[in-house]
Amino acid sequence: MRDFSAAIGLVFAIEGMLLAGFTETMRRRMEQAAKEKPARLRWFGIAAALVGVAIVWAARRGV
Repeated sequence: MRDFSAAIGLVFAIEGMLLAGFTETMRRRMEQAAKEKPARLRWFGIAAALVGVAIVWAARRGV
């Protein structure tokens, strides 16, 4: 659970840095995402989750 909490904290930190550093770009990207079809966003989310799991798995194995 400690690793999960650290991962969630990292997500918030990275999102915060992106929003603070690239405010207008992030705003435009969010507007574009709001216009996408839900199915496309869902598949993108699934793909991102799988990539994230693979990264954590590789990091834990020391690859």
